[in-house]
Amino acid sequence: MNHKLLVHKHLIIRAEAISPPMDEEFLRRWFEKFITSIGMKVMMGPYVKYSNMKGNRGITGAAIIETSHIIMHVWDEPTPALLQFDVYSCSEFDPETICQKIEKDFNTTKIEYKFLNREHDLKEIHTIKYNYSDHHTYDELGY
Repeated sequence: MNHKLLVHKHLIIRAEAISPPMDEEFLRRWFEKFITSIGMKVMMGPYVKYSNMKGNRGITGAAIIETSHIIMHVWDEPTPALLQFDVYSCSEFDPETICQKIEKDFNTTKIEYKFLNREHDLKEIHTIKYNYSDHHTYDELGY
């Protein structure tokens, strides 16, 4: 039997953001809207906390969804800020749509991502890099 929820996809994003999230309540609401926008449901959270630790200053958010989890870490000391974002789900989702939302909501200058199939042998589906300052793809690798 082929069950549509057993896809085990993992999206890993690294982005450079001009307008990173820095407010806990803003990021908590953003997570809720984001999760709904990709057709998923929150089970727990989102949990968000800002760290003032020198060298590690920034915000972290996490949510448990029905099909796994979504995590964001932002280091806001560098310019642009460094944003790391993971979506792991046993349900299908579109990595391009998620990258476009990150770019739009946080004004990114660069996005890189890997989209992995964690069901068998962690096969990489594809890797792509965007340079949004030119608003086009500058490097694409993959299978």
